[in-house]
Amino acid sequence: MSETRTRATFAPPIPESKAWAKNTALPAHLPLLDFSQAAPASPPPGQMLDAMASAMTREPELHLYGPALGNPRLRAALAEKTAKLYNGRITPEQIAITSGCNQAFAAAIATLTSEGDEVLLPTPWYFNHKMWLDMSGVRAVPLTCGPDLLPSVSRARRLISPRTKAIVLVSPNNPTGLEYPPELIERFYLLARETGIHLILDETYRDFRRSDGPAHQIFADPEWADALIHLYSFSKAYHLTGHRVGALATSETMLTEVVKFLDTVTICPTGLGQKAALWGLENLDTWLKGERAEILARGDAVRQVFGKLQNKGWVLNGSGAYFAYATHPDAARHQNPAQVLLGETGVLALPANMFRPKDEAGVLTEFRIAFANADAAGIEEMGRRLADFSF
Repeated sequence: MSETRTRATFAPPIPESKAWAKNTALPAHLPLLDFSQAAPASPPPGQMLDAMASAMTREPELHLYGPALGNPRLRAALAEKTAKLYNGRITPEQIAITSGCNQAFAAAIATLTSEGDEVLLPTPWYFNHKMWLDMSGVRAVPLTCGPDLLPSVSRARRLISPRTKAIVLVSPNNPTGLEYPPELIERFYLLARETGIHLILDETYRDFRRSDGPAHQIFADPEWADALIHLYSFSKAYHLTGHRVGALATSETMLTEVVKFLDTVTICPTGLGQKAALWGLENLDTWLKGERAEILARGDAVRQVFGKLQNKGWVLNGSGAYFAYATHPDAARHQNPAQVLLGETGVLALPANMFRPKDEAGVLTEFRIAFANADAAGIEEMGRRLADFSF
């Protein structure tokens, strides 16, 4: 069969890892501890469910096609919320609601690029970003991070070519969990402005930052929309993963192009999901603070566990939001270390070859641990199993 866009990329990592869990004989006394996927495991809060149920019967327009760029009330509410969070200015006309944040990224790439163009992607990268670039005929240029797992502005500058259209940042980062310093994000924005490209900034996990205050000051620049495409997701904040509601913020001019993609792919975002997202923005600030506190506590528990594992060879390279990113040098003894870890301990974590080019350092020694779904007891149990295990 001839090469196609989908064959140009790898298999989706989450289904692949779930297949490992299904097909691996675990030790009889060690049930599966699944740290593979970053998604809330519980439904939205009860009050939101009640509001959704009521809307299903009382608002018939939810069952019809809606505007391709999304519910106007939701666009306005998100613009207001974003301006408040970042001490900046953003209008509803600069917001598009998308069918999940992955679609927001896909729309941005479809709008910015042509066949053979380039996008700088820091490594370790979010695998779906790499997959979409592959399937779009766009070259993902690895921007290899240093030992601190932070991307370098000077290194990025050297990688920019006449075909470069964008730099992608994810903060808090997937897969490392790191929160990029505000100054670093702003320097990448200035680099994008200077070189005439765009910064695509994915802040899916912004509601679970450890730091208080704005994540950056980009929205305070009156001309931010000339160089920034900002991505957000309601899925993690309000437990709406199955409803697929994300968002994209950029210039009105850019949105005239984005709408072509959205109208062709899904026509409009789901009405019920948008209703839920709007209700969440208007009513769940206090509840979301509690969710953030719980996620931060789980992150603290992970850091404590890995602090005790240092004498076992484990190094915690980064952590925050939903993720921890860890290294064990002896893992390189195996071609598929994550599957060895699963078979011996029942711990399912994703290997670095899902987040890095095959020839990069660390590809056989690093693991992403998505801890947001685990309680304190599960995190402690993971620590016990890793302490008793050797590669």
